[in-house]
Amino acid sequence: MSRVGWGVAGCGWVARDHAVPALRQVPGACLVALHDRDPGALSRMPVGPRATTDLAAFLATPGLDAVYVAVPNSAHRQVVEAAAGAGVAVLCEKPLAADVADAEAVVAAADRAGVLLGTAYDQRWHPAHVRLRELVPELGTVTAVRVVYCCWLPADWSPDGRPHDNWRVDPARAGGGAAIDLAPHGLDLAGVLVGEDVAELTALLQRRVQTYPVDDGALLIGRTSGGVLVDLHVAYNCPDALPRRRLEVVGTRGTAVAVDTMGQTAGGSLTLFRPEPVDVPFAGTGPFTAQFAAFGAAVAGTAPWPYPAARDLALHRLLVQALDTATDRTGAAL
Repeated sequence: MSRVGWGVAGCGWVARDHAVPALRQVPGACLVALHDRDPGALSRMPVGPRATTDLAAFLATPGLDAVYVAVPNSAHRQVVEAAAGAGVAVLCEKPLAADVADAEAVVAAADRAGVLLGTAYDQRWHPAHVRLRELVPELGTVTAVRVVYCCWLPADWSPDGRPHDNWRVDPARAGGGAAIDLAPHGLDLAGVLVGEDVAELTALLQRRVQTYPVDDGALLIGRTSGGVLVDLHVAYNCPDALPRRRLEVVGTRGTAVAVDTMGQTAGGSLTLFRPEPVDVPFAGTGPFTAQFAAFGAAVAGTAPWPYPAARDLALHRLLVQALDTATDRTGAAL
């Protein structure tokens, strides 16, 4: 395997608990640098790679080929533009940015610099979803994709009991709440599974349980360019002990149902109904590991990256436009 030197910018719990362990499972991947503006965040990361609060010094690390960006949404533009300017490939966490203007700017920066830019839609790479995509032709004419992707995220949520800056409920840094955080996965996955992207989208938002100023739940309905109906229920107000993650692809000859696959591990179940239920086995690495392996192969030039940044930008623009015109139950814009 070709060696790819990776840096991680943004050392919160996702980077610490999922990204770094996944990178260490990818053949040829070498973690060479860490960056975060908060020294405390760096201190909680694994010992070994070069760690710095200085972005320029981070990007000047010898052997740095690719950067995984996991800073708050509003800071994506600064980091991606700097990395692109340094000639480094970028895998940026979803959404591309907190708003459309910044998302357009990061794609333009990568284009100008001629560097690879990918969006970290890790659910593309879950082994159950990869297997489900293979099953789609057996479903006949696909009529609908339904996604439930919910969790419990109170204002004071912490991944490990330590004091935690929960920026995901800060409208300035996140760009919204549950919808901007969770719906991008479903939008992306619908297009990946059926081979055509959502082209129309409408959203309803709610602030029903949590006390913060962003949506704690949302229902989004859309339609692909070929007429497949898509509905997404995402939420920060569903207790984790309850059923909360389900993916269905409905066709004229069958329906595929994945339960508890939407997440950072390779777990869950996949069942094909045609019409009797049959459990479908699947195997593979976790979605983070598979994602890093695929992006690293593209950086090394051994395989293409199949998801153009322009396509991801179009989905982001569609989502933000739907959220910008959405209201809560009182008629107030969120």
